[in-house]
Amino acid sequence: MQTGKLVTSGIVLRETETKETDKILTVLTPDLGKIAVIARGARRKNSRIAAASQLLTYSELTLYQRNNWCMLDEASTRELFDGVRQDFVLLSLASYFAELTESLTDEGEAREVLPLLLNALYALGTLKKDPVQVKAAFELRLLALSGFEPLADGCAVCGCPEPEAPMLDVVRGIVHCGQCKEPGGLSLPLTNGALAAMQHILYCPPKKLYSFALDAPQMRILGHAAEAFMAAQLERSFRTLDYYKAILPDDL
Repeated sequence: MQTGKLVTSGIVLRETETKETDKILTVLTPDLGKIAVIARGARRKNSRIAAASQLLTYSELTLYQRNNWCMLDEASTRELFDGVRQDFVLLSLASYFAELTESLTDEGEAREVLPLLLNALYALGTLKKDPVQVKAAFELRLLALSGFEPLADGCAVCGCPEPEAPMLDVVRGIVHCGQCKEPGGLSLPLTNGALAAMQHILYCPPKKLYSFALDAPQMRILGHAAEAFMAAQLERSFRTLDYYKAILPDDL
């Protein structure tokens, strides 16, 4: 960031307490990408930037450079996503979204990633979409935007546009017919409906991301495939995901 003040929008992906009253924020912005911001006095009582310094808060931010640090000067909160914050399970899922976003986003433009995260939080807290649906759609779309898009427009082995007994190889990142499975990899079964939903998630316009429906069993198949694909491609775990799964009700 150049010398002088810059006004941008951003959502907090992580907050870390430092010194007595300060925070270090990891913020996702549309023009700067992921940046670290010092929020001085954010933990002080009646701080004017306290609300904007909370995890998953979306705000208009005024920033300036001091030495090698980006400093938060002013902030105007745009969205707190109260519908998410008031539900402990949804908040845990949203925290996973933030951690996953942070792990896949670098400095630079994030014009597609930021609205993806904002829309996921809106879908959870305001539209009350099925968390399994939102989670699968968010994981697959974010991975695609980050260069991990699976080949899902047909069987990658025989070329059939409508794979028979479709499966997703989460290691190779391909969809294939059940009988076209090759040695190696790790393939999970899909249904025709789950494959159609996956194709919709990967290829639809952003505003149509959640415009699909599946029955509960197929939605679970899609959700399992999306999470397994994420784990295989990134080769790491997420503590927020582990916690979310630990607190889920037994019937989910």
